[in-house]
Amino acid sequence: LQLGGVHRLVAVLGGGGPDSAGSPLSQPGGGTSGDVARRCNVAGAIDQYDDCFVLKAFNEINEVWGAQFARSGQTYTKPRLVYFSQSVRTGCGTASSQVGPFYCPPDRKVYIDLGFLDQLQRNYGAQGRYAQAYSVAHEVGHHLQALTGTEARVRQAQQADPSRENPLSVQLELQADCYAGVWSTLANNAGNVTIGEADLDEALGAAQAVGDDRIQAQAGQVNPETWTHGSAEQRRDSFLTGYRGATMASCGTVPHV
Repeated sequence: LQLGGVHRLVAVLGGGGPDSAGSPLSQPGGGTSGDVARRCNVAGAIDQYDDCFVLKAFNEINEVWGAQFARSGQTYTKPRLVYFSQSVRTGCGTASSQVGPFYCPPDRKVYIDLGFLDQLQRNYGAQGRYAQAYSVAHEVGHHLQALTGTEARVRQAQQADPSRENPLSVQLELQADCYAGVWSTLANNAGNVTIGEADLDEALGAAQAVGDDRIQAQAGQVNPETWTHGSAEQRRDSFLTGYRGATMASCGTVPHV
């Protein structure tokens, strides 16, 4: 996977300003966003450091979606990126590193625990930089759902019928996988990234690695009724649907029957 240059790093991190909870946006292990930007703007940093690569991928993902929204006459509001380790306070409550990367709709932020990316490779076999890019693109996919009202509709449907909570959650997650696939093709076509067969395989491997059945199998018991993200096959197929369709419409409408 080849990303573009190292520009726009400071803008995404907000120049070191406070987040909505009043605490500074920071990198794992301490340091402000300015520290991250300075280190990541050095030649070779994107290849060397996970946080720099993730930040660059995050920038490219939002650039592509911004252009796509503009072509449709819509305004795209970027999410913000927050790195954390161990735990973090968010507009969705306090989260531990056990949850991995996530998106919080109330504060419109993508939270990334870089330790999860290592775990993804060590424990689940999701190797390669494009596996990391897929993880970020999936979370930005949830931001798209917040912007389009999909996330709110799903939450309302879950509250109206709690028995559908898990199936509706699966629909939401699979659509975010599909949006990650859409981004891959749009970015490749626009020249933001260069995606070869090996990169596509890395993304598909990552999508499969975080399937509920794969994760539950490691714990010794697979129970589809408890799934909240979808099976390895479903996640792989959803990414491919977006990759081949290359439009948000190709990812369908959620919730659906």
